[in-house]
Amino acid sequence: PRQQSVSQSPLASERARTSRRQAAMKIKAFDLRTKTKAELLKQLEELKTELAHLRVAKVTGSAASKLAKIKVVRKSIARVLTVYNQTQKSKLREACAGKKFLPKDLRQKKTRAMRRALTPEERSVKTFKQTKKDQNFPLRKYAVLA
Repeated sequence: PRQQSVSQSPLASERARTSRRQAAMKIKAFDLRTKTKAELLKQLEELKTELAHLRVAKVTGSAASKLAKIKVVRKSIARVLTVYNQTQKSKLREACAGKKFLPKDLRQKKTRAMRRALTPEERSVKTFKQTKKDQNFPLRKYAVLA
């Protein structure tokens, strides 16, 4: 006798179908930005497991549609990681907003020479000897006849 398969509730089967459909679709970055850190990490794990399954399917010689899906899943993983890293960096910026020193990765890049150049305050500082000279020998003013 055949075993009867346990039928799923219509809601559960619909949920499974939508999750499979979502995995196949490209993930939009603006949708990811609304998610929390935990949700992003969960989605990342799902995508990575899906990619592993697709790679196994590639080795076993599966349908071409699964092979084409590998690229979509890889790009989706990249999107999730990009959004995750951007949100982490923005939160770190907010945390370090009023502090005197910033972590090096949050500082402005500029060029090496520009980073090492004197600040305007350092440029305007005069030595004691120079201030004395300026006091004792002020700039002479001449009246030029036209």
